[in-house]
This record gives sequence, C-alpha cells and structure tokens, in this order.
Amino acid sequence: MTRTDVTARDTAAAVPAQRSVVTAGTWLQIPSAAPGVLHVRPLTGEATASYVQRLASAYQLTPPQLLDGVGVTLHGHGALPAAELHLNHTAARHLAALARIPLPHLRRALPHLALLGNAHDTQAAATWKRMEAGQQPVRACTLCIRHRSHGTTDTAWVHRPPHRLMCPRHHQAASDPRLTTTVHTQGVPELAAAHHTHQHLLRHPRAATAWTTARAITTRWYDHQQHFTHRWHPRLNQLCATNPHLTTTGSASPALLTRDLVIYPETVALARALATLPNRPHRDDALSLIACRLGLARLTPNANDPLRVFLTHTRH
Repeated sequence: MTRTDVTARDTAAAVPAQRSVVTAGTWLQIPSAAPGVLHVRPLTGEATASYVQRLASAYQLTPPQLLDGVGVTLHGHGALPAAELHLNHTAARHLAALARIPLPHLRRALPHLALLGNAHDTQAAATWKRMEAGQQPVRACTLCIRHRSHGTTDTAWVHRPPHRLMCPRHHQAASDPRLTTTVHTQGVPELAAAHHTHQHLLRHPRAATAWTTARAITTRWYDHQQHFTHRWHPRLNQLCATNPHLTTTGSASPALLTRDLVIYPETVALARALATLPNRPHRDDALSLIACRLGLARLTPNANDPLRVFLTHTRH
C-alpha cells in the first residue's frame, strides 16, 4: 500500500481506513524517516510533549508507541505540565519527517524541541525532563485547539509568552499550570482591552524590561493587598462566578490560580507607564504620571514599596 498525503481536514473521512493499517504491530514496520499519513499542525509555543501526544492520538497510538515507531528511544517517565519531552536533533528530524513539517518550522513552533545533544548524534533519543513551576506550559484555548484539530481534541499545552496570556477571540485564558481547564473571561471585558494595549506596547524598545518590572511590582501589591484591592477583589469574584471550577480545584486557591489574570490590566498599564517614563525622572512627577495611567487620583507608596524603590534606583 502506498501512502498518500492526507491533510487534517480530510482526517475525518480518511481515518477509518488509515487506522486499520496503522496498528501497533504494523507501525514498527514503517521506516523511521518516512512521511506520515496525517498532517497535525503544531500550535505556536506548544510543548513538545503536547504535540507528540496529539500526533500519537491521531494515529490511535500512545506517545511511547509513536516515538518507538519512528526509531526514537524514550528515556524516563513524565506527564504534562510538570515535565516536558526533550528530543535530540536526530529524534527531532524523525518527528519532522513523520509530521511532514520542515524541521526549522517545527522548531520555531515547539520552543523545547531539539534541546539535547548535538546535530551529529546518530541515535534518536527523547527524554522526559521535570520543569520548574515558572517554566511549565499552560492549557491552550480549547476552542482554538478544537478548530485546529477539526474536533478531535480540545486539549493542548503551550509555553505562553506574557502578551498571549489570553485568547481575545474566544475569551479564554490559562495563567497557571495547575489549572486543568481554561478560564472564561467574557465577564471581565477589561482583560481583552488590556490584551489589545499589550500588543501595542510590544513595539516599544523598553517593553520587555518594563513588563518584567511592572509584573514584579503588581504581583507584590496583589500579595500584600495594596493599592488596587477595590478592583482586584471584584474582578476575582467575577472570574469565580463565571468559572465555578476555580473554587473546586484543590491544588491552590482561586486567588493564586488567577493572580496573573486579575492583575493583568494594571500590569499592562504600569508597564506602559514605565516604558514611556523620561530618563532620570523626578519621583513625584513619575508617580503622578503613573497614577494617571493607572486611573488613580494619587499614588503614595511607602518607602518599602517596590515601585518607590524602582523609581529611586532609576533616578540614581
């Protein structure tokens, strides 16, 4: 039987015939560098383990079976989101051949692909690696992945950059790896507005530094219940009302699971203000400008406040 290219759109019609051929027994007879029958596109920033899982599911295989079938030796055990699957360059080439996606394109989509060994490795190998909490992937928008997979799954995990905290089209977000499903944000329209502002902020040369600083400051304010509790408490309550599952997640409180979402509008506003501050600003002038950007009549941080410390350091 000769292989034919079948796109994801044709999968629904083609899968029954294909899956009768691609069984665990016959899979091992497929050359490791042969192109696959199905075309499963990766998401931008998708975890390698997530993509391998989706690709394996398309063939009704487990990830170990899929990797073994393309000649990749799997080491260790793990599961998303606490662990990520790292492939060496040879294994990545095998995966790209199966996926029928050029390796450079696949590496751009999967940021953790081909992190092991070097390009001259002869053995194709994959290894499970545990990840620190701050590096773990989060759930992708369920509607986006369902559309991308033509209804075959709604689960994928992505390493999301800060400016993609939420999906503005479907009003979903996942700000913490411990969230087993996404958070619906329709009831908090200021999140979509903040997302729009954040995209414009990216054009500023100081955007990355300003964002890192602003997020550290607003996180501290949130944890110590300073300055914006009158906004953050109602916003948290609204998210919980729209997403009852937040109150039944046993791993952490809703206040922690949604912290990045709750503080997002103020973080974006503060980052924008910090990015556009003049060099060596006078502290009182800077505080007035920042208060205006944050929608406050005045902002009077104490001596230990991280914003005050930052402005003092900037002046010197």
